[in-house]
Amino acid sequence: MTKIEISKFDAALGATVSGIQLGQAQDGDIETIKQALDDNLVLVLHNQTMTDDELVATSTKFGKLDIPGVNPKGKPFHAEHPEINVISNIMVDGQPAGNLGAGEAVWHADMTYKDDPPRAAVLYALEIPPAGGSTYFANMYAAYEALPDSLKKAIDGKTAIHDASHNSAGILRKGYEEITDVRETPGARHALARTNPINGKRALFLGRRPRSYVPGLTVAESDALLDQLWAHATQEQFVYRHDWKVGDVLIWGNLEVLHRRDPFDASARRRMHRTQIGSYWTEAA
Repeated sequence: MTKIEISKFDAALGATVSGIQLGQAQDGDIETIKQALDDNLVLVLHNQTMTDDELVATSTKFGKLDIPGVNPKGKPFHAEHPEINVISNIMVDGQPAGNLGAGEAVWHADMTYKDDPPRAAVLYALEIPPAGGSTYFANMYAAYEALPDSLKKAIDGKTAIHDASHNSAGILRKGYEEITDVRETPGARHALARTNPINGKRALFLGRRPRSYVPGLTVAESDALLDQLWAHATQEQFVYRHDWKVGDVLIWGNLEVLHRRDPFDASARRRMHRTQIGSYWTEAA
């Protein structure tokens, strides 16, 4: 087993993992990294070199992989490895070679429109623009803990619909139609606060703000409650910002962390490969 070092950030979440090439990690290394992920929610590994085969094989050691959500074209961007989601603005023969383009990706957690969203994500940076495209992560354990008692009471027992029809860049997915009434938003319903069955800790679980709706409330009431939660959850005190370099690998807990991305120059190339690791979460009792 490799000698791994974990260095916590001076932030609400996050740590650097050093002393290992992730593509060569053994089972004992994976257990160390899993524990570090539970403790820190976001892990950063610099100067990594992996093939796509190694990315998939190593990600599988963390748990069963989820196939990426339907992209706007309706078919995988990675023909050899459909488990890999390509995050890129690069165009090939006039067609996008990856998801999300160069625009902003709003605060979200991945694939929460599913009943059982991924537990974690692994994102590997292959090409990075000279400026822009930073990614921000927000700690939803800390956000829930800091909620005023009145808001904790207001969300107790309430769910929200997580939109399945659009990706985080706001692009309509293939097979869906635009809706004008948020009460008709397609997607899973999840509790606004969920409990991690491993450690018993509570976290806000918000998914994505656009087209979200809290069943049982009027649209105005739902919007007011969700706006309060989102304004609270994305405060700077809960956030870590990552400025990417080629060879960076980030691993984060998808169900206790929100993330977003800054836009960047569309003429610059950005290409990343991502895997999603299945969930162990359950609804709170």
